[in-house]
Amino acid sequence: MSILPAHRQGLVPDFNTLWHVLAHAGLGSSTGTHLLAVEDSIENGRYVVRAEIPGVDPDKDVEVSVQGRQLTIKAERSEQHQSKGRSEFTYGSFYRSVSLPQGADADSVEASYSKGILTVSVPVAESEAAAKKIEVKTED
Repeated sequence: MSILPAHRQGLVPDFNTLWHVLAHAGLGSSTGTHLLAVEDSIENGRYVVRAEIPGVDPDKDVEVSVQGRQLTIKAERSEQHQSKGRSEFTYGSFYRSVSLPQGADADSVEASYSKGILTVSVPVAESEAAAKKIEVKTED
């Protein structure tokens, strides 16, 4: 069992992926808010979330916040009005919220942006060892 909240395994796409596909097909939300695709991992004692957000200014267009155990990433990509052809780029608001794993230190979150990738890193305390075995006593 993975402690990674956003990690998905298997052949069936998760709900977020399905919603993202439907939104691009015109069947999703009409609010202009799009889901951010993320990947996450545990690296060197840190929970790392990476979001692909090319074409934004991280100082003005990206917000990272933590409330309780929820890490939220919001971004805004403004459309540049060029009517010289077709565009499949996605513009508007982008949003993703993931639950931090047990032991995450929400007071020590770090975020960086490079080459269109936002990386958010949170220290995670090492979890306790495997479950403790309890001896079952019999009464005769």
